[in-house]
Amino acid sequence: MVKSLQETTTLHNGVVMPWFGLGVFKVKEGQEVIDAVKAAIKHGYKSIDTAAIYQNEEGVGQAIKESGIAREELFVTSKVWNADQGYETTLQAYETSLNKLGLDYLDLYLIHWPGKDKYIETWRALEKLYRDGRVRAIGVSNFHVHHLENLMKNSEIKPMVNQVEYHPHLAQEELRAFCKKEGIQLEAWSPLKQGQLLSEPTINEIAEKYNKSAAQIILRWDLQTEVVTIPKSIKEHRIQENADIFDFELSQEDMDRISGLNKNERVGSNPDVMSAGFE
Repeated sequence: MVKSLQETTTLHNGVVMPWFGLGVFKVKEGQEVIDAVKAAIKHGYKSIDTAAIYQNEEGVGQAIKESGIAREELFVTSKVWNADQGYETTLQAYETSLNKLGLDYLDLYLIHWPGKDKYIETWRALEKLYRDGRVRAIGVSNFHVHHLENLMKNSEIKPMVNQVEYHPHLAQEELRAFCKKEGIQLEAWSPLKQGQLLSEPTINEIAEKYNKSAAQIILRWDLQTEVVTIPKSIKEHRIQENADIFDFELSQEDMDRISGLNKNERVGSNPDVMSAGFE
């Protein structure tokens, strides 16, 4: 049982990654993202997840600098965008992200979406960055099982992480089992289904029983299914509340009830049809 915000999972290459972090998708560049990241760090968060396409890497970097926390205490993730896929373009995209963040290395670099045919080439660039010691771990985002199988067949290093849409309405059972078998850490984006799950009656009923909020119940479910999670918020009290999930444990019965809400329903794009930025 994960008992604190600082607890970590060990990736298959030995690097430790916090179970819980802050996502900054759709958080505005400038003061909004700076304040959110600084609030998270102030309240004990160690993991910050951004991406080139979020266009807020500079603000994230600024917040890290202003936080006064030693760089090696933090776990920073970014992602290569679809339009930059390919070998040389990925290497350039990495440099751009690092420069914007004002960092010397990333803890985790991900391919944001599989796209059609370039992700093998993109992955070779990630393998090079990893071998050169420029990044501590490499992984993918939004990869289905068939994408992972194809990638593993055509590469030397297995992804350490697969970050996907994951919540009680999209329990990703097949993918979760596959990643567990292969030693790939699953990570959840949009764990609250962009807020849609907060009015789910079953979750609210369970929340009442534990004297917790609906969001806290869902985030706890994530951790107990062994999925790293990175809820996004810009409000300090919400950032704090999201992390207040380490003083209780859901019973197996309640875990099963939440898992039973699955209807394979997405709030984001299906990776097999996502084409934004690939043209």
